[in-house]
Amino acid sequence: MQDIQKYKVLDIVKGTTVDGPGFRTAIYFAGCSHQCPGCHNPQSWDFNAGTEMTIDELMNIIEEEDFDVTLTGGDPLYHPEEIAVLAKRIKEKGHTVWLYTGFTIEEIRASERLSIPLPYLDVIVDGPFIQSLRDPDLLFRGSSNQRIIYLS
Repeated sequence: MQDIQKYKVLDIVKGTTVDGPGFRTAIYFAGCSHQCPGCHNPQSWDFNAGTEMTIDELMNIIEEEDFDVTLTGGDPLYHPEEIAVLAKRIKEKGHTVWLYTGFTIEEIRASERLSIPLPYLDVIVDGPFIQSLRDPDLLFRGSSNQRIIYLS
């Protein structure tokens, strides 16, 4: 696994409580081709949006905040190699890693490339947002088809 140096980051939300349990640092990555109707973050679809950051810059923020981490976007799994490198570094610092993706766990496990980050993730919230299944009462999900999958 090569140490990829640059990540396209749209935003980093420190101390969020909506993207997983407890206080978390949520990193929003650029790029998503799912383009789910009703997406709460359509500006994240552009793969060229955001700011380039190095893994060291991201790790400095993560370590400074000292919260567990959520990787979201966009869809981080459009960059599985880069996400694996980052998630491995986060895990080495003792933090849990949640990842939000529009892919299903079945699609991820069936793909050699998409599954690269799996060993370094604790939880995946999977599946596309489906507007007709939207449920504001769901914990950590937008629509009822999305699942919280514990990997560790």
